[in-house]
Amino acid sequence: MKLKKLILLAAVAAFMLSSAGAGQHKQPSPESIWTAERQVVTVDDFPAQGLILDIGGGGEGVIGQLKGRQVIAIDINKRELVDAPAGPLLKIVMDARDLKFLDESFATATVFFTFMYIDPADHEKAFRELHRVLAPGARLLIWDVVFPSLEDKKKTVAMFPFAFKLPNREIGTGYGVHIPAQVQGLAHFEEMAQKTGFAAVSKKTAQQWFFLELTKPAAGKKPLM
Repeated sequence: MKLKKLILLAAVAAFMLSSAGAGQHKQPSPESIWTAERQVVTVDDFPAQGLILDIGGGGEGVIGQLKGRQVIAIDINKRELVDAPAGPLLKIVMDARDLKFLDESFATATVFFTFMYIDPADHEKAFRELHRVLAPGARLLIWDVVFPSLEDKKKTVAMFPFAFKLPNREIGTGYGVHIPAQVQGLAHFEEMAQKTGFAAVSKKTAQQWFFLELTKPAAGKKPLM
């Protein structure tokens, strides 16, 4: 079976899994699916002191594969954590909207292609929880998709095939998700960051995905955004 077909099947499986959590179990019809071109994302190693909180760290567990025992991976779906590769120090079933960690527990948090599976109405809540558990001066690294703006309203599901290039391996996968009512891309997350007290450090957009690096300003310093 060709790689592209395998990746698309993975995207459909991801859609089915996320939909099952929302009480929807039907496979999307072909006419309802919009499919992005396969995108290659280079995921470079990054410096991080102490433990890294990885939101949505199940599935491929990319951050867990990249940073290993530094990672505390949480996911709302137990099956995703069970199926994820070995690597993280801990895998914990937890909701990003209600983190069970104490204030200022982490110096780094990552959200790797996970916000697309969280209801946009809950994004601000997740951002505020991340701000709470991050220490002053800590970093928040976000990778996510850019949803298309489509005139064809029959297209309700987006499939995103990816190849993630890590320093020592390449991971081929795909994500399937309902297309939100409002166009959702980098600007949406920059707005969330500003509302919740984060400051932008760097950003990158390419095709149908983006990367956003934020920091929680140290006490007494105001965000620059």
